[in-house]
Amino acid sequence: QVQLIESGGGLVQAGDSLRLSCAASGRTFIGYAWGWFRQAPGKEREFVAGIKSSGGSTYYADSVKGRFTISRDNAKNTVDLQMNSLTPEDTAVYYCAAAPFTTRSPGSFDYWGQGTQVTVSS
Repeated sequence: QVQLIESGGGLVQAGDSLRLSCAASGRTFIGYAWGWFRQAPGKEREFVAGIKSSGGSTYYADSVKGRFTISRDNAKNTVDLQMNSLTPEDTAVYYCAAAPFTTRSPGSFDYWGQGTQVTVSS
């Protein structure tokens, strides 16, 4: 079976950094775009960052540009999200996902991880 497993979440203070990792198993995701999404309590799931299958092009939500960096390692079947200068508004469950084409739409992603909690205190 296909599994995507996120790790690296936790409780941090405003201004701190976290690095989230997503490890995939069960199939290769070469040719797929990777995305990170987040969902805060009472809000819809929103796009955070994406990376094309080649790894040569990345794209971000305006709210995280300049602070977050997405990267992938196709040899390891992993995707990471480096998060710097965290604020309480970044508090959410973070999910990694894979799509067969470049997209920001959650409905277009075929595979999802279970999510990892990120909590940023004031």
